[in-house]
Amino acid sequence: MKRASLITLLLFGSLGVLHSAWAVDYPLPPAGSRLIGQNQTYTIQEGDNKLQAIARRFNTAAQLILETNNTIAPVNPAPGTVITIPSQMLLPDTLREGIVVNLAELRLYYFPPGENIVQVFPLGIGQLGLETPVSTTRVSQKIPNPTWTPTAGIRARSLAQGIKLPPVVPAGPNNPLGRFALRLGIGNGEYLIHGTSAPDSVGLRVSSGCMRMNAPDIKALFEQVRVGTRVQIVNEPVKYAVEPDGKRYIEVHRPLAQVEGENPQIAPIRHSADFASFVSQSGSDKTRIDKALSRRAGIPVVVSAENSPSASNSVLSVQNSRVSAAVAEDEGEKMTQ
Repeated sequence: MKRASLITLLLFGSLGVLHSAWAVDYPLPPAGSRLIGQNQTYTIQEGDNKLQAIARRFNTAAQLILETNNTIAPVNPAPGTVITIPSQMLLPDTLREGIVVNLAELRLYYFPPGENIVQVFPLGIGQLGLETPVSTTRVSQKIPNPTWTPTAGIRARSLAQGIKLPPVVPAGPNNPLGRFALRLGIGNGEYLIHGTSAPDSVGLRVSSGCMRMNAPDIKALFEQVRVGTRVQIVNEPVKYAVEPDGKRYIEVHRPLAQVEGENPQIAPIRHSADFASFVSQSGSDKTRIDKALSRRAGIPVVVSAENSPSASNSVLSVQNSRVSAAVAEDEGEKMTQ
């Protein structure tokens, strides 16, 4: 399958002509770095009647766009509005192997073996009360053209909404599992990564615990992944890193609601001891960190202190540039004398 490069996606995204989800290969960052990608901008067009369609163009989740652009209308944003597409991110701080899912950011990362890239996909996950479990497991089975056998719980919930589900839904375009499914080795095998017949559900918390992907994405992943591939599922709304140049970044997502009606914009976020250490270090600006934790923009933000090594290096670079310019100007004057 031919895959879109980041440059191609940037070009097509800026022209507003990308009509379906494309998987993007991000080059892995150098040793000690976790920052990948670049954010993009897009101007809402007259024909853009819903945010989910825009999200699919850029292979991201509508919820992530709303995090980054918290002043736009959540369903029908006004034409002419310029929005930021959150396509820069920090890799989760975990083993770069197989599949890594971060529930809090509604993303799946795949690290193809032997390749210096990472593929990033938007993901639909389990709803409140039917959460996708945090775990480390493996792909236990690859299922092309899956049938769907609704569980007793799913059938009961659907019946309460006036929908009577059949015992088995045959394979095909109307199957809720789509054309491809990867069974995970947790529970009794009921957790899958699969496609969906409801593309607007990708990037939302609406499933019964499985993970949903856009049709082109699950096809691409299915073709590459082998049985036995490692799968790690984490729930980390806060990611942070110190890059090789000394710059410090924090990426904050709205945490998954724990109770019905909870506001994820103001819900408390539990922090690890490692993050507390990051905050307390001399190179971190606590005011900037507190602002990022409050804003929850879902994109990496620089939180380096003004007197940190990265800031000092930037000042030194500017000073060196000014010195070089002054020397060049002086040499130019000498040549004209």
